[in-house]
Amino acid sequence: MEGPAELRLDLVMDLLLSPEEAFPVPARLVYSPDDPYAVHVSFHVDSEQPIGWFFARDLLAQGLLRPTGLGDVRIWPAAVDGRRMVTLMLCAPEGDAFLQAPAALVAPWIRRTLRAVPPGGPAERDRVDRALDALFAATGPTDPAF
Repeated sequence: MEGPAELRLDLVMDLLLSPEEAFPVPARLVYSPDDPYAVHVSFHVDSEQPIGWFFARDLLAQGLLRPTGLGDVRIWPAAVDGRRMVTLMLCAPEGDAFLQAPAALVAPWIRRTLRAVPPGGPAERDRVDRALDALFAATGPTDPAF
């Protein structure tokens, strides 16, 4: 039996250049049950290849409701002209980028990912088991005391 399929959301996000100016950026959010903890996002800007990021699915789900994240990715809800938005702050050595997307698009998509692979469900546990198996195979025999 085949597992759940990859879930995609194509949308246009606003790259916030200043409080008064935003630049539309086509983006794609991708969730794969083969990588159940992560959301992959690619931004299609004026470059040969899209710019890609990935971060925890839980971070995006929580960021729809309250400020969350530390380090390179931070996400929080916002209201713009009476519309609910989700704001992503992505930090890189080249600088920080602030992007906003309509929560009305992101929330139903994240809900679909949670239905496809519930948090802590078998797919997540299987992936952790496979990763641990690969780690132990790469490091050789383990200490029998463990």
